[in-house]
Amino acid sequence: MATDIVSAFATAFGLIVGLDPTFLAVVALSLKVTLSALVLAAVAGLPLGALLGITRFPGRGATIVVVNTLMGLPPVVAGLVLYLLLSRSGPLGGFGLLFTPGAMIAAQTLLILPIVVALTRQTTEDLWGEYGEHLRSIGLTGARAVPTLLWDGRFALTTALLAGFGRASAEVGAVLIVGGNIAGHTRTMTTTIALETSKGDLALALGLGIALVGLTLAINAVAFSAGRIAARHVG
Repeated sequence: MATDIVSAFATAFGLIVGLDPTFLAVVALSLKVTLSALVLAAVAGLPLGALLGITRFPGRGATIVVVNTLMGLPPVVAGLVLYLLLSRSGPLGGFGLLFTPGAMIAAQTLLILPIVVALTRQTTEDLWGEYGEHLRSIGLTGARAVPTLLWDGRFALTTALLAGFGRASAEVGAVLIVGGNIAGHTRTMTTTIALETSKGDLALALGLGIALVGLTLAINAVAFSAGRIAARHVG
């Protein structure tokens, strides 16, 4: 058994070092899906979170509670909702997105968006409390204050985006439901690891696992660096 595990690790490193085409295709698709979802979540979530942080309206507290709750949305629930929407009998079935990378991007966006909105709301609310009087004095209120607040909070918001990226890159349930885990088409690192492990093909699973751990370490390193830079910027 120990010999088999050592052999699997050796083969896994061979796949990485040798730039195996199957290995690279899975990694590339995973990065494409996650980065696309992150961009969409950032474009929508940053301004929405900033507006939620600086505006006051009836039901604001309830809205914040809902957004914070959605940060912990189970991926399988997100996948199920999208599956119902994108299936042939669903309202969006005519677009033919089910079991495509587009559906996987939508699933990951749904998971990342609440994280971006919630963390952006907290960051901009803190900044507004500190600089709001000054911004109002120069005519920057409401939506006009959003670009300035987002720029001032850019280091903290980078950490928020990286948190969203980290969740999406490690996600299995939602992309499996709406993507179908189709070979050469919708297989990501996490879904391939689950499949290959169940088949007993440990080499590919280990290779992708090593790549995923390395990616997670890189994300955390960047997030830590962003936090240090933000601390020095505030100081």
